[in-house]
Amino acid sequence: MKTFFAALLLCACAAAAAQEGHHGHQQKQETAADAASGRVLRGAAIGAETARVSFADALKEPQKYDGKKVVIEGVVRRVCQAEGCWMEIGPKAEGEESVRVTFDHKFAVPKDSSAMNFRAEGTLKVETLSKETVEHLVKEDGAKIRTNPDGTANEVTFLATGVELWK
Repeated sequence: MKTFFAALLLCACAAAAAQEGHHGHQQKQETAADAASGRVLRGAAIGAETARVSFADALKEPQKYDGKKVVIEGVVRRVCQAEGCWMEIGPKAEGEESVRVTFDHKFAVPKDSSAMNFRAEGTLKVETLSKETVEHLVKEDGAKIRTNPDGTANEVTFLATGVELWK
C-alpha cells in the first residue's frame, strides 16, 4: 500500500512539474546552461531547417508569408499581463510596426519579458479582428492595436510553436 501511494505521489509531482500556471500551459524544460545565460525556452525546439524571415520583409509583404511556417526575430515590446499568453514583438529599431505573437494556450512566457530579444518558429497570419476581440485585447490585456473606423483591426499575427527569449 505504501508503494502505491508513493507511486501516486510521484506521478502527481511529475504531472505538476510538466505544467505551469492555472491553465496548464506546457513549458519546455530549460537546461542549467540556459538558466545561467538568462535564456528562456518555451514550446517546441526551433528547427534549423525552417526558413528565416527578416522582420522588415514579414511586415512589408505579410501576404507572401501568410500561412507559412517561418522563424522570426525581434524584441519583445509588451507581454500579456494576465497570463503571459501573448507578446507583442517588433524589430530592434524602436517605433516600427509590431506583431502580436500567440501560443494557442499551449505555453506562456514570463510576464516580465519586455525588452528581451526574441526568436520564434511558427506561422504568420494576416487576419481581421472583430470589434469585440479588439476591445478585449486593448481593455483587458493591455494590447495596443490600430483600429479601423468600425472598431475592427487588420492584424498580422504569429502563432508560435516554439520561443526563445534572451537579454
